[in-house]
Amino acid sequence: MFLPEEITAPVTEILSRKGLISTKLTGIQRVAGGDINQSYGLQYGDAGFFLKLNDAYRYPDMLASEAKGLMLIRSAEAIRIPEVLYVDTLGASQVLLLEWIERGPVTKKSSELLGRQLAGMHRCTHTHFGLDFDNYMGSLKQANTPALNWSDFFIHQRLEPQVKLALDKHLLDAAMYRKFEELYKRLDNLYPKEPPALVHGDLWSGNYLVNRAGVPFLIDPAVAYGYRETDIAMTLLFGGFDTAFYRAYQETFPLEKGWQERSQLWNLYPLLVHVNLFGRGYLSQLSACLNTWL
Repeated sequence: MFLPEEITAPVTEILSRKGLISTKLTGIQRVAGGDINQSYGLQYGDAGFFLKLNDAYRYPDMLASEAKGLMLIRSAEAIRIPEVLYVDTLGASQVLLLEWIERGPVTKKSSELLGRQLAGMHRCTHTHFGLDFDNYMGSLKQANTPALNWSDFFIHQRLEPQVKLALDKHLLDAAMYRKFEELYKRLDNLYPKEPPALVHGDLWSGNYLVNRAGVPFLIDPAVAYGYRETDIAMTLLFGGFDTAFYRAYQETFPLEKGWQERSQLWNLYPLLVHVNLFGRGYLSQLSACLNTWL
């Protein structure tokens, strides 16, 4: 496996400066890291690190915003993230260097811990919904312009941009567009009001891991101060987490009655993202969720 020196040299210098390595680069291994990025395990003797690269021109500031999101989660002091060691643009590539986490099995105990710690993170609040920087959901840009009202934020910063993109790509028809317009009128009466909560934003099973000690780590965030049910809804979109996760979350920070039903409302956003990224195969699920609320 080969990486150019314009990548490895500054990474090695940073690690040496931080006192994290005492030998030269001894191994590079390609590892799983999603469809957008190239991901590698770097070995310096016994010390390992995770390196993520992607196209700086195609996805501007993607890895910088990911690093900021990870550090924002870390600042909540509720749940672990891999330590951010370095982020930069080197030539045509963005680079994000993280602590290497040796994975362990997901167990009932680790699921309970994830539920309690996520609930703790959701208690981290703000005066506005949104964020002071934009980021990405998958490979799509995600705007986070602040709003005082969750309905306004969810409509203007989440649903509308994705609906417009899907229309421009001829993936949605006029009838579904009109249904979204009707939903916008009703939205404010469909959910109990809560203050903004720090949310991961893309919390499916591939975006957390458990180390060998059973401690959960959040990865690949699409953070904002949002409505906390959206994180829980996302966990249900592709099969759900262990029941121990939901029980521990509810014991720590109970959700309002009806949260299971509202998960279909909040999952309109990730389903629109999937339609725009992967095509019409997600339209029937999107339509079913939308029709539930009309």
